[in-house]
Amino acid sequence: IPATQKRGVTFGMGMTEKQGGSDVRANTTRAEPLTTSGSGELYELIGHKWFLSAPMCDAFLMLAQTTNGLSCFLVPRWRSDGTKNPLELVRLKDKMGNVANASSEVELRGAHGWLIGDEGKGVRTIIEMVAMTRFDCMIGSAAGMRQAVVQAIHHSQHRQAFGRTLVDQPLMSNVLADLALESEAALTLTMRMARALDNQDQPHEQALARLAVAIGKYWICKRTPQHAYEAMECIGGNGVMENCMMPRLYREAPINAIWEGSGNIQCLDVLRAIEKQPETLEAYFAEVGLAQGQHSALDRSINQVHKWFGQRLSADERQSQARRIVDQLAVTLQGALLLQHAPNAISDAFCVSRLGADWGQNYGTLPIGINRQAIID
Repeated sequence: IPATQKRGVTFGMGMTEKQGGSDVRANTTRAEPLTTSGSGELYELIGHKWFLSAPMCDAFLMLAQTTNGLSCFLVPRWRSDGTKNPLELVRLKDKMGNVANASSEVELRGAHGWLIGDEGKGVRTIIEMVAMTRFDCMIGSAAGMRQAVVQAIHHSQHRQAFGRTLVDQPLMSNVLADLALESEAALTLTMRMARALDNQDQPHEQALARLAVAIGKYWICKRTPQHAYEAMECIGGNGVMENCMMPRLYREAPINAIWEGSGNIQCLDVLRAIEKQPETLEAYFAEVGLAQGQHSALDRSINQVHKWFGQRLSADERQSQARRIVDQLAVTLQGALLLQHAPNAISDAFCVSRLGADWGQNYGTLPIGINRQAIID
């Protein structure tokens, strides 16, 4: 149905092509003006998109090459004369997860689209939508963590083994508390980014969002697959049965880490933002500084971040260490936010376990002295 006959419309985004992947500047789809060139003018697009999710949308923002470089276009499903725009859906992707969100391959055979922004400024034009979809990935992964924790705790509260419920057994309570900490930290960072994105008219919020959305998208989405697996293991054999929701959560977990830029892309984007917009790092330090002095582990972590950016590293050296840098940025920011907004039992446990020197490699390695029951409750 044409958008003019609907009460609301949906928009999608088409960037990725088979030969380029995340390197969108390698895109080969061409766009030629039908009459005059320039912002708001109609162009004809010929080429393809390798991943086009939500293909039922009424229009799509797409990147295509013009004589002045990669540009952004609004491509509708229907032309203004009432005929269908020639976007041919070749097939739906057979994905391991995220099946409810259809992804397709599409060929553009003379599709019409309006130029958005200036020619050659396509990435800059579409980046706002990319930031929002990266934030969507944070939301989805944080929600998946929360659902996984709910399933694991509910099962452990009702399952008995060796004379008592699983939740009352020390090692299982350590695992559950650790999973809950991860979920709480992910949700807290996600909600902080929601506030930043809602208030981008404020310089601090805009700068923080530019940097920390990429940090959060990398870290939260990267942590989710192992989190889902550990929650599945808490349920045991029933957790791998298809009539349990855990297999779907497990298959869904890796998707957001790849969508909208994989882990390496996010980390390199963090470095790029800091290099080109130094105010983003200033906003980061201002944000974590709000909790400085509240926990010694956080203070040490903030100092470590300062040391990272005080080192004289070559571009290659800095890139090779990008994941270590962003890991530290992520847990430091999460710790600072939890100290400001979470109960003491949660914020203290997070800082001791994530910012301390003996952070275990798996969930369930919280040190002695953590109030596990308070976290689970």
